[in-house]
Amino acid sequence: MKKKKSVVLLSGGLDSTVVVSVAIKKKFDVHCISFDYGQRHKKELFFAKKQVKLQKVNSHKIFKIDFFGGSALTDNIKVPINRNVNEIPDKIPVTYVPARNTIFLSYALGYAEYINAQDIFLGVNFVDYSGYPDCRPEFIKLFEKLSNIATKKSIEGEKFNIHTPLIKMTKDQIIRLGTKNKVDFKNTTSCYNPFEKVSCGKCDSCLLRKKGFEEARLKDPIEYAKNNV
Repeated sequence: MKKKKSVVLLSGGLDSTVVVSVAIKKKFDVHCISFDYGQRHKKELFFAKKQVKLQKVNSHKIFKIDFFGGSALTDNIKVPINRNVNEIPDKIPVTYVPARNTIFLSYALGYAEYINAQDIFLGVNFVDYSGYPDCRPEFIKLFEKLSNIATKKSIEGEKFNIHTPLIKMTKDQIIRLGTKNKVDFKNTTSCYNPFEKVSCGKCDSCLLRKKGFEEARLKDPIEYAKNNV
């Protein structure tokens, strides 16, 4: 039986890497897309390429976008460090990139229609998230609705499905799922402010990752700056 094609948004981070493994477990023919959008943590694309090889996905395409600004991830704005991990979701942080997931999903939708795929996977999370409005279930639901009125395929009767398998999972649950699916977490990154060879261990994303591994009672295989281990 021929596998159904899917488009999976892969950043090279922990969550999106687990989502690739989920799509593979569901027997999809996986086509990954990543984005070079001027992010300070561009190192993630190195790990995205690694995961494409490790998980043996069908194809990988990197789109370059050069107009993003207004974020600590793309502009000369300091990345917050050493915040209380339990207070991180209280308000939208300066690491929010304007309309990023809307734009990424638009690329994914166009690419899916082009390669005749009806299923799109991404690793947004609403439980242990960093306060981003485009990670909420209502955003995903509305984008899926848009997908099914704004495309030629949908008008012709084909339905697009936006899959967010991690959206209601805690970080430790995501890590356990990835472990079950034999994800190589050493070849992932979460850091917003990485050094050449190690993660900072202080940014929101690092703190949420470390908390997740601690709660999963598993060792995080990546290296952090020595004073943050």
